Amino acid sequence: MSGFLDRTAAGKALADELADRGYDDPVVLALPRGGVPVGIELVRALHAPMDLVMVRKIGVPAQPELAAGAIVNGDDPQTVVNEEVLAHAGLSRDEVDRLGRAQLDEIRRRRQTYLRDRRPVPVKGRTAIVVDDGIATGATMRASLRAVRRRRPAWLVLAVPVAPPETCEALRKEVDEAICLLTPSFFGAIGAYYSDFGQTSDDEVIALMDEAARIASGGTGNG
Repeated sequence: MSGFLDRTAAGKALADELADRGYDDPVVLALPRGGVPVGIELVRALHAPMDLVMVRKIGVPAQPELAAGAIVNGDDPQTVVNEEVLAHAGLSRDEVDRLGRAQLDEIRRRRQTYLRDRRPVPVKGRTAIVVDDGIATGATMRASLRAVRRRRPAWLVLAVPVAPPETCEALRKEVDEAICLLTPSFFGAIGAYYSDFGQTSDDEVIALMDEAARIASGGTGNG
């Protein structure tokens, strides 16, 4: 396998990999937006509910695209920092925490947009499967996994279609099981491993989360 047609195909390949593992009481936790069309295929295969892990990058003020860390929503927000970037930018941990708090309003707004008034899916004591359409540096995913770990799942799984081998290996210490279908040595960008890597729209996320809710309540999906 050298790549995927699109996120749906990547999700189906992940679902094939996970389907026979016999996970106990699984819940799929997708990173929006790109992780949702991947995650819905796991929902369809495992008949599991899906929730979102809302995470925002904390950019360096002078270079917003340079991530000093990431923050994940919740009653007790989890912040993960990139110590090398902090040192390079001359930022303190307190400054990063302050910048992270500014992202929480956007996290809350997006969750309301995508899920309206649905309550978070319980994770404690379950198999939590955290999914995205791929991983590059791993900073965002590391923050997400640590936030999910705090919710005390019985078993924590990382499941992604593609990631650099060193990133996948580094994240193994954060989880009980890591599944990275493709681990190319010369990585480049996530989009290089998809024929179609167009942006997932908010409307698509909303529709797929609605479908996931129907499946979780015993209804049928769209396919």
